[in-house]
Amino acid sequence: MPSTHPPAPAALTDPAPGRWRATALLALCLVLTMATWFSASAVIPQLRAEWSLSNAAGAFLTIAVQLGFVAGAVTSAALSLPDVHTPRSVLIAGAVGAAVANALILAANGIGLALPLRFVTGFFLAWVYPPALKLIATWFRTGRGVALGLMVGALTVGSALPHLINGLGGLDWPTVIAATSLTTLVGAALVGAVVHEGPFAFKRAVFDPSRIGDVFRNRGLRLASLGYFGHMWELYAMWAWFVVFFAAHIDATGPASARGAAFATFAVIAIGALGCWIGGVLGDRWERAGTTAAMMAVSGACSIVVGFLLDGPTWLVLAVALIWGVAVVGDSAQFSTIVTELADQDYVGTALTLQLAIGFTLTVVTIFLIPVLERAVTWRWAFAFLAPGPAVGILAMLRVRALALSRSEAISPQ
Repeated sequence: MPSTHPPAPAALTDPAPGRWRATALLALCLVLTMATWFSASAVIPQLRAEWSLSNAAGAFLTIAVQLGFVAGAVTSAALSLPDVHTPRSVLIAGAVGAAVANALILAANGIGLALPLRFVTGFFLAWVYPPALKLIATWFRTGRGVALGLMVGALTVGSALPHLINGLGGLDWPTVIAATSLTTLVGAALVGAVVHEGPFAFKRAVFDPSRIGDVFRNRGLRLASLGYFGHMWELYAMWAWFVVFFAAHIDATGPASARGAAFATFAVIAIGALGCWIGGVLGDRWERAGTTAAMMAVSGACSIVVGFLLDGPTWLVLAVALIWGVAVVGDSAQFSTIVTELADQDYVGTALTLQLAIGFTLTVVTIFLIPVLERAVTWRWAFAFLAPGPAVGILAMLRVRALALSRSEAISPQ
């Protein structure tokens, strides 16, 4: 998407020495620290049996994390924590807090204690992910789309990690919870030991509720945010419930295998890291609005098709699911980058916080809706109800693209 901002001076666009090493180190740390996000979701089948959970109660174990993340992000932005303190120190504090809250689930004997602990886990994870994006931005003036895409890719692999841990030995749920807390603490220690901020100071991004009206009056931002909301309508519901869908597929076609479902879910979520890299490359070299629209077209189609393969061959289900995994998250980082390009620089922080808060709140609806739909219309149709999100998102991002092109033509020499 053509930029509406003048090019930066050459001195500011020179690549920072060691920026890709810094990216690799921070990505590794993010993989480890985000392991607690889906730690309970990965063991929902075990928790259902041990705690006699209903489908709705299982959904709330994931919903609580989403709501906690929104609360943590808004709190962090309102207090300007990454501005008052270094993003690195906020990231470490968030990782330690998430690890402790996650570990305390080991003391729970039911959902009554587990739900608030999952909320607190999400709250502290909001101090990990956004500060990590801000930290890596201090290393890049050019190629930032790829760098942010790699960070979201690391988040994706970290989110999938509990499924890998669960699948490695058919482990009981306390072992999975303990292992994910430990990996998060290791990630925090690595951040303290090897991660440093880059040479490019990042302009302070303040959350100012009084500027919310300015965000909504900006047509480009309204459309970009609508695109992001469509993307989020699909993403976390797919991540949260694919393990249950695939377990149902295995039941329908052969002997049930909890380990097989766990490994498949790890692969389907983790392969999204490849999609994030592809999205970053396309966003930087082609255009961001077109990239997001293309990704949503593929993911929306997969959400419709995959349910009809429930009784089909496993290789085909996995093939479609892996394509879905690439596309469903491949555009994530580009939405944030678009906001930084379209928003008035005086309220970028407000625009980003508002987009994130509304988007993650919206995920609550579909995470809750999918098991309800599964009971009503079976897995054949349940995931198809995610498709309207990408459809709306595509329309919005095509309008963003047209708006950017018209602006570019208006300022081009005649």
